[in-house]
Amino acid sequence: MRRFFPHPRMMLLLTVLWLLLVNTLNLGHILLGLFLGWSIVHLCGDFLLTVPKVRKPLGLLLFIGKVFYDIVVANLQVVKLVLGPKSRLEPAFVEVPVEIEDEFVLSALACIISLTPGTVSAGLSSDHKTLLLHGLNVPDRDELIAEVKSRYEKPLLEIFECSRT
Repeated sequence: MRRFFPHPRMMLLLTVLWLLLVNTLNLGHILLGLFLGWSIVHLCGDFLLTVPKVRKPLGLLLFIGKVFYDIVVANLQVVKLVLGPKSRLEPAFVEVPVEIEDEFVLSALACIISLTPGTVSAGLSSDHKTLLLHGLNVPDRDELIAEVKSRYEKPLLEIFECSRT
């Protein structure tokens, strides 16, 4: 059954989105939405990552709040840097060793880093053990590594049921 419906929640979400798009609730559109959801999930199945179980749901909500807060603060810091003298900028590429092995959680970490202004995930090593970041202003590389590990990686490892290296 799991092979025929590999991602049932995604299929139902796509069905609901279809019904919202057509703004009609009748049997024909429900069946069409289910068919579209099923076929899209099968066509895109190789691209979908399995989301690990959430160990701490409240921790996830608090973490999301912290990420939003960090985005706002980083925006203000970037504005200050960009409007100030360019000589104060110290851009750098930094390699951050990661303990996360789960693909979804590693993707979440890379996305969070890229969403925070002033930093961008620039690459991942072939063994998935090192994340390459670019920082707009990196006076201390070790401090950036420690901040990423403590502020984002550690909470992600605690929130999701995923393995460490």
